[in-house]
Amino acid sequence: MSTPLPSFAASAAYADAPGPVLVTPEIRKLDGVVREAYVPPFAPPVRHGSLADLPFDNASAVPDAVVLSRKGPDGRWRDVTAAEFAAQVRAVARGLLAEGLMPGDRLAVLARTTYEWTLLDFAAWAAGLVTVPVYPTSSLFQTRWILQDSGAVALVTETTAQAAALGPELDRLPDLRHLWVMEKGHVDRLAELGDRTPDAEVDVRRGMLGPGTLATLVYTSGTTGRPKGCALTHGNFFAEVDNAIELLYPVFKANTDEDPSILLFLPMSHVFGRMVAVACVRARVRLGHAPSLRPEELLPDLAAFRPTCLLTIPYMLEKVFNSARAKAEAGGRAATFDRAASVAVRYGEALEARQTGTGSGPSRSLRTARACYDPLVYRKIRNAMGGRVKYAICGGSPLGRRLAAFYAGAGIEIFEGYGLTETTAAATVTPPLKPRLGTVGWPLPGTRVRIAADGEILVAGEQVLHGYWDPGAGGVVPAAPDGWFATGDLGSLDDEGYLTITGRKKELLITAGGKSVAPAPLENWLRSHPLISHCMIVGDRRPYVAALITLDAEGITHWRRMNGKHPVPPELLVDDPELRAVLQRAVDEANKLVSRPESIRRFAVLPRDLTEYEGHLTPSMKLRRGAVMRDFADVVEGLYQG
Repeated sequence: MSTPLPSFAASAAYADAPGPVLVTPEIRKLDGVVREAYVPPFAPPVRHGSLADLPFDNASAVPDAVVLSRKGPDGRWRDVTAAEFAAQVRAVARGLLAEGLMPGDRLAVLARTTYEWTLLDFAAWAAGLVTVPVYPTSSLFQTRWILQDSGAVALVTETTAQAAALGPELDRLPDLRHLWVMEKGHVDRLAELGDRTPDAEVDVRRGMLGPGTLATLVYTSGTTGRPKGCALTHGNFFAEVDNAIELLYPVFKANTDEDPSILLFLPMSHVFGRMVAVACVRARVRLGHAPSLRPEELLPDLAAFRPTCLLTIPYMLEKVFNSARAKAEAGGRAATFDRAASVAVRYGEALEARQTGTGSGPSRSLRTARACYDPLVYRKIRNAMGGRVKYAICGGSPLGRRLAAFYAGAGIEIFEGYGLTETTAAATVTPPLKPRLGTVGWPLPGTRVRIAADGEILVAGEQVLHGYWDPGAGGVVPAAPDGWFATGDLGSLDDEGYLTITGRKKELLITAGGKSVAPAPLENWLRSHPLISHCMIVGDRRPYVAALITLDAEGITHWRRMNGKHPVPPELLVDDPELRAVLQRAVDEANKLVSRPESIRRFAVLPRDLTEYEGHLTPSMKLRRGAVMRDFADVVEGLYQG
């Protein structure tokens, strides 16, 4: 996989950005095809210290600066200064020492996205520990497996119910000596327990750490098999966040009178959320935590916190767009919304053309149209996100060119990225002022991206994990011994180094006729439809490609209301001829993306949605294809009969 390629070709640079000079990737070609892209690091490597130092460095440099905000029981947000946060970190770290936790011990955290999560992360590091995130939606088996495999000696849960659920499994967890519960006030009690522990003991523990020290074991949710523990070091995080901060300067460095702020509502158990939380503390960007994704709970948090940037996934941006259109249609303004959406897309594409040097930017008439629709449509969307949002960092799966252009035209710049747990989150990111819609950007500074002969994406850089946790082998087993991590994803690089994701290597379907089909483009397109919640392409070793589709509850409720239909059970709605006609039109549009042998010939509407609870989705909303195929085998067979 690491076969030498021709020397890098020099690329042009541009320096008209208000932030750092941004150099386009150096590229290597083989037989006229771009096979590798590299962007030099924007930040110097960290050779000493660890993430545990960040709160104390902030407290020393800017003690009164607001670095976090914490939501109180009354629903109000209270600012936390750098000095206050460092004091809290030190107090909890002393409590962990008082409880007998030793350097290198694993502390697991099973909780939603809360202030306590970030506090425990830094306190554990300050005590010389290794944190192990556990999704609160994990099954009992998954939780036990992670605690067993990691050898966690302590666990912090958010709720009493979570702790009680583990009761029957405690006999199988001989290493687990401590079980603390946030809602019982155990984190505050830890801080009290450490009163007699000298500060110097924490300083000694911190002094033992370096960039090569293990910081966290993040278990991949996995679409098949048991989760694997990705061993990420303090240096992995520094390489990731320091270069991301410099690259995404509009997000992390104030360019206006408004101080930057991020409300984090994606799971802290996922490396994406953890990385951004660390980046906020590193860059002293005000960070808030929202534990719920339910609109009735998240929207008030957005309105009260008023972030300038959101961390999100395509699924959420699709739902925001579809919900806005549904409201407009219910109010008799669907035509207005559609015209506004068209204007926003064209405006976003014109901005892209100007930034990439392929056009002159939005025309006067387009600027006038956008100004007209801003108070009618775009401002309402921004207000739903808190009113101050200018940027969104989006990852997890490809967003799609049209939706990215729409949000850019609506006044929210999308920085789309691609990465894995094994790359400490982002390996590529959309560069500011030079986006290429429909791609996942350039290599993060300091990162090399290579396309193997079979199309697999390989990544090398200081943020790539050292290996996987394997207690049977005595610790960490190297994951990329030659320096290149094989991602399992398929993609391509264009002549300027922009990466496009085309699918998963293991998810490629081979039809009976021998045609290779990547499901992702069709699935992503159909999932963006307002009536579709999820879509899974099938057809491996079959005569043609077909699709399993689930219905979006909000979208269907709106569709029924607008078409005067009475509520019926889902198992009856799946055969509604009018609904199937709408879905067929969506399938026909999706088929325009691919060749005839790759197109969807038939589809089935499943009687219920795919959920994480039933094992059909990972916590990051990725399909568990094997579970879906198992539970709906009869439906799949029906697609190939008659």
